[in-house]
Amino acid sequence: MLRLASFLAGILVLAALWIAPLGEILPGPFSRHMTMHMGVVAIAAPLLAAGIVQGRFDPVTRAPVLFAPILASVVELVVVWAWHAPALHHAASRSSGVFVLEQASFLASGLLLWLAVLGGNALEREARAASGILALLLTSMHMTLLGALLALPPRPLYVHAAHGPHDALDEQHLGGAIMLIVGGVVYLAGGLLLTVDLLRRRAIQPRGAS
Repeated sequence: MLRLASFLAGILVLAALWIAPLGEILPGPFSRHMTMHMGVVAIAAPLLAAGIVQGRFDPVTRAPVLFAPILASVVELVVVWAWHAPALHHAASRSSGVFVLEQASFLASGLLLWLAVLGGNALEREARAASGILALLLTSMHMTLLGALLALPPRPLYVHAAHGPHDALDEQHLGGAIMLIVGGVVYLAGGLLLTVDLLRRRAIQPRGAS
């Protein structure tokens, strides 16, 4: 029941992010685009993954090699940093086709990471937890770094991001702050929760074995 509720919550988050007509989003302010990005990878993806793992549809139990947490973290790093290159971001903000590709790759890479971290059968979950913690901490670090690089520079990297009363630099700073706070905090919290769970499992093992 909890898995189903989590999965449905993830679907609702995606619907809330994507339900608006593309014409209202493209072109749109950089901060709105960043909010959508963070909502997909840091909120919807973990909810969906939590609804899938440890059940009969958990892909990690069927192909664990394809869901190595550290590799999944590197894949998400490449996807996120690539789409925030000014040229690719500009293309996604001007073309609905490129925008759909961008959002699909965000969701796919986010799901890959969270499934890799949370999935797998009970026997291998503890062994997977250690690499999962490192993967989430690595992701938190690169999200924080990218957010800072967007929030701090004195000149805009995305000159196309100006919208209404907000100039391009204001939009970039706000978008960077959103990534820095949401991306950094969510993945760091996930890593800490995994650490607590791992320590709890190891603490009760001796009692269970005796």
